[in-house]
Amino acid sequence: MPIPAAFDLSGRVAVVTGAGSPDGIGFATARLLAELGAAVMLSATSARIEARVSDLRQAGLNAAGIVGDLTDAGAAAGLVVAALEQWGRVDIVVNNAGMISTTNPVFESGTVDSMSLATWRASLERNLTTAFLVTKAALPAMTRHGWGRIIMLASVTGPVMAMRADAAYASAKAGMVGLTRAVAIAYASAKAGMVGLTRAVAIDAAGHGITVNAVAPGWIATGSQTPDERDEGLATPIGRSGSPDEVATAVAWLASPGASYVTGQCLVVDGGNSIAEQRATPAAPPPTRSGPGQGGEIRGLEVL
Repeated sequence: MPIPAAFDLSGRVAVVTGAGSPDGIGFATARLLAELGAAVMLSATSARIEARVSDLRQAGLNAAGIVGDLTDAGAAAGLVVAALEQWGRVDIVVNNAGMISTTNPVFESGTVDSMSLATWRASLERNLTTAFLVTKAALPAMTRHGWGRIIMLASVTGPVMAMRADAAYASAKAGMVGLTRAVAIAYASAKAGMVGLTRAVAIDAAGHGITVNAVAPGWIATGSQTPDERDEGLATPIGRSGSPDEVATAVAWLASPGASYVTGQCLVVDGGNSIAEQRATPAAPPPTRSGPGQGGEIRGLEVL
């Protein structure tokens, strides 16, 4: 059965940044876009992107990859040029790069008064400037063809809500493959900035057949999710963390021909967490009760 025209990306070329992790949102998105017919150019800051390209090619999908630090304008432009040289066009950009670079991990933690200016700038460069530079590089090619889709991977942290500076969270992250990052003020500011960038570019690009939208994930079960984050996912209304594939589905819809009248929007993918006034956490089961009409265990949710 052919892919419906509203979702068919045959003949389209997508650039997906931050796609080096095998169990991350970037790679899940690249895989789905390719399954829908697009050729995909992946990027990451390390050579592990070669393994992701190999994974896609082994599945019969059209993919290539490039290593680069997208905080550098030349590297961002080079990524787009690589796609143009490979396939002659760029139709879709997914700005997923951010959080932590495996080649240059930066510790982010603290409040306004405790964060250094260097850390602040590094976070904005990694989480916001990369999106600006890749978008800037890709827009001329999209404008020439009169068609384009740009999707920013933001977060609920910043655009929708925020977290305290959390030393325990930072310590937990420090044990994850040697990388450390606490949800901090710079990260939240950068992700909120991505939504502002989305809306500003959406207005400017709308007359050229280009839509620009953001996706804001909540608790997602990637390979770097900590036990504490998993517990937070259990407290969402849906009762679990989301998967990278579920975020990728939202991105793929915004990248599709059928989403042509949606622009300047931020689509939240968080299991209803940001709309719940009360938080529910799994309650400890009460002692087993026996007697007439009281057999078995009772399990439920405790509202905090």
